[in-house]
Amino acid sequence: MLIILVRTIILYLLVLFTIRIMGKSELSKMSPFQLVVIFMIAELAAIPIEASEASLINGAIGIFTLTFLQVLISTISIKSERFKNFINGKPSILIENGEINEKELKNLRISLNDLMEQLRLGNAPALSEVEFAVMESNGDLSIIPKAGKKPLTAEDLSIQKQPETMPLILISDGVLYRQNLHSLGWDEDFLKSQLSALNLHSYKEVFFAFNDEKKKLHIYVSTPDKRKAKEVSLCATS
Repeated sequence: MLIILVRTIILYLLVLFTIRIMGKSELSKMSPFQLVVIFMIAELAAIPIEASEASLINGAIGIFTLTFLQVLISTISIKSERFKNFINGKPSILIENGEINEKELKNLRISLNDLMEQLRLGNAPALSEVEFAVMESNGDLSIIPKAGKKPLTAEDLSIQKQPETMPLILISDGVLYRQNLHSLGWDEDFLKSQLSALNLHSYKEVFFAFNDEKKKLHIYVSTPDKRKAKEVSLCATS
């Protein structure tokens, strides 16, 4: 029992480390090749746990080998587009200039029902509204609507829009995020002045505070029974 526990902890940390090395892109939209690598790593980690007679070192070597190969292949793919297309495949145009590419549908073994389903999921219920549809190498369908079906933008209406700011957490459960505060060009004196105006004299009195895309400060405090948090201010920026 103790051996299994120790092996499980070691392999868990090992797999966590290898996934971290492989990078964040491996955890987002994985290609079929990347998916196979993840499954193989999981299988190699499971064998020493399930079979006590299996070598833990051999399992670790196998995991590190797969990790090395994946990192190597990913690096080569960045340098060579041809190699990347060979490993991951390349995008296929299923609809071009409003016309269905029957040859690509047959090559990918995609029926018209499958195509229509993907279009509906992509908020394009009518085929006549689509200018281009591309099946990406990770299996996602990218849809570009016809010009007359695209939503109007501020640029189309000649409306001058102010630059927007990425929303950031400034205080969470009484803890100040100084780096986010400085990223906004604010300092603690400004933040404390906003809190003082609400009779809040400590960060610990604030459950949650963040800025929105308009760079306005939102402050939430806990109710007396600590069951909810409500916004107490929407302050203007400095």
